[in-house]
Amino acid sequence: MYVIFGAAGNVGRAAAQVLRAAGHAVRAVVRSPAQGETLARLGCQIALADLDDEASVRRALDGAQAVQMLCPVAHRADDPAAAMRQMIGNAARALRACPQAHVLAVSDYGAELDAGTGITLLYRELEARFKEAVPHLTLLRSAEHMQNWGRVAPVAMASGYLPTLHHPLDQRFPTVSASDVGTVAAQLLLAGHDGKGARVVSVEGPRRYDANEVARILGQACGREIVAHAVPRSDWAVLLSRAGMTRNLADLIIETNDAQNDGRIDAQPGTERRFGTTGLDQVLAALVSAAGAR
Repeated sequence: MYVIFGAAGNVGRAAAQVLRAAGHAVRAVVRSPAQGETLARLGCQIALADLDDEASVRRALDGAQAVQMLCPVAHRADDPAAAMRQMIGNAARALRACPQAHVLAVSDYGAELDAGTGITLLYRELEARFKEAVPHLTLLRSAEHMQNWGRVAPVAMASGYLPTLHHPLDQRFPTVSASDVGTVAAQLLLAGHDGKGARVVSVEGPRRYDANEVARILGQACGREIVAHAVPRSDWAVLLSRAGMTRNLADLIIETNDAQNDGRIDAQPGTERRFGTTGLDQVLAALVSAAGAR
C-alpha cells in the first residue's frame, strides 16, 4: 500500500495518479471527505487524518509499504513555525512505528542551510527529525512552485503590474510545477530505497525564469501587457499584512525571500537532480483559464 499524505493538493494528487496508473494500491490521506471525492474516482482508498492529530496519522499509516509525507506551512496559525514543528514531530513519531516503509518527504531547496532562511529552515528541521526516525528515507527538495504566482496573478491581470519580492527583476530563479514534483515523487517511491541512508534529490522545472519573464508570459496568457514591479524591500511587511498574513508568517516569508535574492537558496551541490517537463507558460495559462472560469 502506497500512502499519500496531502493527497488533495497538487503534489499529492499527481503522485496518486502516477501510482494508480502503474496499478498500485493507494491510500489517499485527506482532512475531509469532500477532499477525497476526486481521489476515490481514481480508485484510491480514502483515509481521514490531520497532522495535528498523531493518532490519526498512525491509523493512516497502518500497513504502509511506502509513504509520501508533506508537512505544509501552517499559514493560518498565529505562530506558523511552532505549528509546523508540531506537525513534524507528530509525523516523525508516527513514522518511527513503520520502520519497514520507504518514506519520501517533500522538502525545500536550501534545507541544508542552518540559519537565515525563514520557512526553509523549518524544512531543515523536518529533515533532521525524519533522519532520526526513518531508516529508508528519500528527501525530495523542491524549488519554488510555479503555482504560487496564482496568488498575485489576479492583481497583475487587473492592473498590468506583477508585484514581486524577487529582486533584481532580471535574476533567474529555480521554479517547478507542483504536478512535476508529485510525478517525480511517485517515480522515486516506485524505484524503492537501497537502505544506505537518506537519499537527497533536488527537483526543479526544465528551465529557470526571472520576474520579467514571468510578467511577459502571464501577459501573453491573458492577452494584455504586464510588467514586473519589484516591491521595495521596505514595503514588504505592509504588503504581506494587507494580504492577510500574520506578522510571524510575514517575517518567515521576508527572511526566505532575502535568502533567495542573495542567491543562497538553490539546489545543494552534489545532490541528485531531477527536472520536470512542465513550462511556466503551461502553468500560467491554466491559472488564467481558471480565473476566467470563476
